[in-house]
Amino acid sequence: MKKYRTTLRLFVVFLILGMVFTACGTGNRKSEADNEIQIVTSFYPLYVFTVNITKDVPGVKVVNMTEPQTGCLHDYQLVASDMKTLSKADIFVINGAGMESFLEEVTQQLPKLTIIEGSKGIPLLIDENGEENPHVWVGISGAIQEVKNIADGLMAADPANAERYRKNCEEYVARLEALKDKMHEALKDVKTRDIVTFHEAFPYFAQEFNLNIIAVIEREPGSEPTAGEMIETIEAINRTGAKVLFVEPQYSPKSAEAIAQQTGARIYTLDPVATGPKDASPDSYEKTMEKNLDVLLEALNGK
Repeated sequence: MKKYRTTLRLFVVFLILGMVFTACGTGNRKSEADNEIQIVTSFYPLYVFTVNITKDVPGVKVVNMTEPQTGCLHDYQLVASDMKTLSKADIFVINGAGMESFLEEVTQQLPKLTIIEGSKGIPLLIDENGEENPHVWVGISGAIQEVKNIADGLMAADPANAERYRKNCEEYVARLEALKDKMHEALKDVKTRDIVTFHEAFPYFAQEFNLNIIAVIEREPGSEPTAGEMIETIEAINRTGAKVLFVEPQYSPKSAEAIAQQTGARIYTLDPVATGPKDASPDSYEKTMEKNLDVLLEALNGK
């Protein structure tokens, strides 16, 4: 009986030790999901760019932190779900240039998170208030440089897939270069180049295609212009003879409609590619720019 109890105790001890070692082994092994590289992008255009660069790269997942209809992140406040998403990320792709005003909060809470800045090294335009304009992707040359910067960052962070990132980047940049050439050729002989834009999203676009922004309707995105600002815009239109107002699909056209009534200017819609559908396709940026080209040709040729 004594021998039986001793044998039983030894069996129990070995069983427990086996369970402990098994648990430890499981804890040290990454699951297939853990081995996946999770890339989070700050908002829509960065998501589209990154999806193209990571196309068909195994073990890489791209998610967008904000809803695709959020738009520019000028005054965006992080919510709990954002930090939850970022806490699972290996890489955070941002626009930079001050667009993500919450970035310091992210780096303080997640100091080991790898951050790739799309606008790094791009010469920034300065607005009338002396502030840097972060909307570099709206100009196609800026978008191309952002794509290259993101690809460089991903190659450094994930060298095992560097060649795949490089190849995808080259293919995507070639498409964007072709689009840029097409738009330059189409717009080189337009009848008018003086335009009024809705907010400060289009200076890089105007620089790209040699357009002259003579007034901006909303100095602060999402805020109605003051009476004084409305008068300034109306006077600028009357002074220059610019009869084209461009609104954006992300904002109400109410202010532009009031100005149009006072000046006889025509209203058109230009999309800065700051928002898009949830099921965004890799060619979403290109499709939007193609639509913008059609709008510009109609508006600037007076058709």
